[in-house]
Amino acid sequence: MLNTEKEIIEVCKEQNKTIADLVMEEEIATARGKKTESDIREYLKETLKVMESSAMANLERATESKFNMIDGFAMAANKASMNDGDREPMSGSFMMRAMAMAFSTSEINCAMGKIVAAPTAGSSGILPAAMMSAKEKYGFDQKTLEDGLLTAIAIGKIIVKYSTFAGAEGGCQAECGSAAAMASAALVAMRGGSASEALTAASICFVNVMGLICDPIAGLVQYPCTFRNSSGVVNAITSADLALAGMQSIVPFEEVVQATKEVGDALEPEFRETGLGGLAGTKTGQKIREKFMGNESME
Repeated sequence: MLNTEKEIIEVCKEQNKTIADLVMEEEIATARGKKTESDIREYLKETLKVMESSAMANLERATESKFNMIDGFAMAANKASMNDGDREPMSGSFMMRAMAMAFSTSEINCAMGKIVAAPTAGSSGILPAAMMSAKEKYGFDQKTLEDGLLTAIAIGKIIVKYSTFAGAEGGCQAECGSAAAMASAALVAMRGGSASEALTAASICFVNVMGLICDPIAGLVQYPCTFRNSSGVVNAITSADLALAGMQSIVPFEEVVQATKEVGDALEPEFRETGLGGLAGTKTGQKIREKFMGNESME
């Protein structure tokens, strides 16, 4: 991918192309004749199938896990999205349904099911939830979904060029922040937004979670990760809406990413997936950790 937001926007304007077009061209060029656009789109199609499957799988069932930290969250959120209860969700049915999908993939991941780590397992619920909830709402066709995924890939390429996806290096901003940025840009592209709007949406996502620590209890990608997946898809959707409404990020996307790298590097080790700080360092978190390590009863 090109190195800066300005370069990407200028090339898209000059050549009348989308970010998805640029990624496709790069993928074909990198393959050096070994893959055609058809081959790449077939791979995208299979990837989207897995995303859709994980996003939908637990909406009407609960997978039981060893510590029951996130069991049934997807089913409960999905039930609420249908106003099937005493209280209508204040966030609205669409947003609650999207969160339910994020929970579903998190539960499938916890159960060692098949997911797409986009970009990581710990943040794997965000992109599928954003894309599949939008598919339900707007009836997007296959090519629109594939181009959305290509746009997300472009954002991921820029992130990894200037920073990291690893919570152990940059905190949860590097995982759920990256996933939300990728998802938000994908949503903008799927809604027909410009390259500039897609990059703005991705920037807003990072602005919203800069400094977010990584503190999974017992080192398991469950709690608080599943909540950060649900809030991540909300971040992606609202950031896309803001960008499409004309909001702008005065700091270019690659500079925002560089800022997250600086912040991530400054985080103490306790807040970078070590299981020592944050929620993982609480009395309850440590008790679960000891149980996980086989040192203490949960009674």
